[in-house]
Amino acid sequence: MRQIDHFLSGGASFPAKRTSDIFNPSTGQVQAKVALGDQAVLDAAVANAQAVQPKWAAMNPQRRARVMFKFKELIEKNMQPLAEMLASEHGKVVDDAKGDIQRGLEVVEFCAGIPHALKGEYTQGAGPGIDVYSMRQALGVGAGITPFNFPAMIPLWMFAPAVAVGNTFILKPSERDPSVPNRLAELFLEAGAPEGVLQVVHGDKEMVDAILDHPGIAAVSFVGSSDIAQYVYSRGVASGKRVQAMGGAKNHAIVMPDADLDQTVNDIMGAAYGSAGERCMALPVAVPVGEETAERLREKLVAAIETLKVGISTDPEAQYGPVVTAIHKQKIENWIQTGVDEGAELVVDGRGFSLQGYEAGFFVGPSLFDHVTTDMSAYKEEIFGPVLQIVRAKDFEEAISLPTKHQYGNGVAIFTRNGHAAREFAQRVQVGMVGINVPIPVPVSYHSFGGWKRSAFGDHNQYGMEGIRFWTKVKLVTQRWPDGGAGDSAFIIPTMG
Repeated sequence: MRQIDHFLSGGASFPAKRTSDIFNPSTGQVQAKVALGDQAVLDAAVANAQAVQPKWAAMNPQRRARVMFKFKELIEKNMQPLAEMLASEHGKVVDDAKGDIQRGLEVVEFCAGIPHALKGEYTQGAGPGIDVYSMRQALGVGAGITPFNFPAMIPLWMFAPAVAVGNTFILKPSERDPSVPNRLAELFLEAGAPEGVLQVVHGDKEMVDAILDHPGIAAVSFVGSSDIAQYVYSRGVASGKRVQAMGGAKNHAIVMPDADLDQTVNDIMGAAYGSAGERCMALPVAVPVGEETAERLREKLVAAIETLKVGISTDPEAQYGPVVTAIHKQKIENWIQTGVDEGAELVVDGRGFSLQGYEAGFFVGPSLFDHVTTDMSAYKEEIFGPVLQIVRAKDFEEAISLPTKHQYGNGVAIFTRNGHAAREFAQRVQVGMVGINVPIPVPVSYHSFGGWKRSAFGDHNQYGMEGIRFWTKVKLVTQRWPDGGAGDSAFIIPTMG
């Protein structure tokens, strides 16, 4: 059986003391095994990264940018096989897998402009003959711990800016779908990066803890559930590292009475059920404002759900595929039962979905709840599956309070034709990313991604200029060049002039 090993500098290998199964979610069968590393593997990776980092950081940033340009070209050239590889391990359909890769590729494009992004600030004449300037310098060795749901996009969000500014990087992807991260590392080496700049180590909690504790790693970026994000942040910071840790979400779609309901339903369907709901920027909660809006929305959602096609990841007509593992399938179905037990109305039940010829696949049909209330645990917690909940709001004020009061604050959307309502909502809602008639408001690569409250721990968002700031430290230089004459005045601190 195929085994996926660590991607280390010089092709170094370690005997796999432990392995983990990689499934094909469409068939339910084990298709490969991945080696689970330990402290020795990480030590080797860090030593490799430390050895090459000073030279990589000292390289003209234009030369690092040329590596990013070539890397972009290679990803585009390999888009189809990368998407098929990703779909075979994750379960999302191939077109969705291409979107996964493309959103990461856009961050690579941004990083091709790294010479401009790294420019510091300069003040001439801050004092008598005194100039002050700043420079951004790499931290050293960075690490990323990424989730199963975006095995291309999120690694690219992390390592592209980290290495572009001059760090070396160790990636620990999810052990559920590790092939694409390995392949990206191969392509980065092919693009001209020196060996050791980007390495991939595989593992579970043992490897995560080793990364958080390793004194040779300066910064860690994480994406996963909120409880683990808080753990990663706390342990990493206690070890003296810079940490950004993105957590879970429960994103709301506010539907105003004046919304274009057909367009809104189309948008919500894709955002709630696309990728089987395994997205931190999914829209699992619809909040219609007013009973009439709620009834109209429910009717249209039920009709739209009846047309959804669930299929294997390679089915070009499927709108979403299986979830990643049998364990995750059971977790989702348990949450559906919890919603029933708590008194929500299960309008459409996706449990027990079976696809002919693929009965062992990890499929969950689309589910729809109505009359969900805020005291229900199925509303409070992230389900991370193809489950949409309707929470009815009597007016705009109640609608804006729902995402504002929720423990998560990743993304939110409002659907309306009223510019004043949209502006008021965007200003007041306590959520990090807001969409106005945009169902999944993931910012473009030259802005940044990050939520509020229990959706994010740390002071910097992902990618864009926020990513550049996270992966660099600022050095300030105050300089004076006396002319050597006898009359040179005494040094005066600029603020004392």
